[in-house]
Amino acid sequence: MMDRPLRVLRGEEVVETDVAVEPRSFEVFFADEHARLFGALCLVTGDRFEAEEIMQDAFLRLWERWDRVATIDDPSAYLFRTAMNVFRNRYRRASLALRKTINVAPTEDALATVDDRDVVVRALRDLTPDQRAAVVLTGYVGLTSEEAGKALGMRAGTVRTLATRARAAIREKAGDPR
Repeated sequence: MMDRPLRVLRGEEVVETDVAVEPRSFEVFFADEHARLFGALCLVTGDRFEAEEIMQDAFLRLWERWDRVATIDDPSAYLFRTAMNVFRNRYRRASLALRKTINVAPTEDALATVDDRDVVVRALRDLTPDQRAAVVLTGYVGLTSEEAGKALGMRAGTVRTLATRARAAIREKAGDPR
């Protein structure tokens, strides 16, 4: 159990009291977060199967450390950071494998054919991985730039810059001259 101050409204005054707060179980945490993480990873990866694998890896890593993760201030941000690290590691390994292989282009999956009809998804694919992650976490997931910065392991200003550049590239791709 953790002791955290609980803010209670008495009349028009907010009073803090010390109350023991039981951390969420992993099962409750998973139920609360899996849909949001899966949606974000689908947008970042452009492939629902890869998103599912990354999500499973991220949740497994948290589950293995749940006794410590459950006690941190924002386990959701830790989950997103873990998932983005898994994504970046997979991206790096795939890029390295492609560079080592001569004349082999990545194959396109069936979902990519469907996604090509969607202008936003196509525009997201043209972004760098960090730009995609920044715009998805701030735009789709609804994190502030500070929260997204913690999840991605970078400064909030960097996240804002990446998201601004990503939005500009999406507008240009979509033909919006703003």
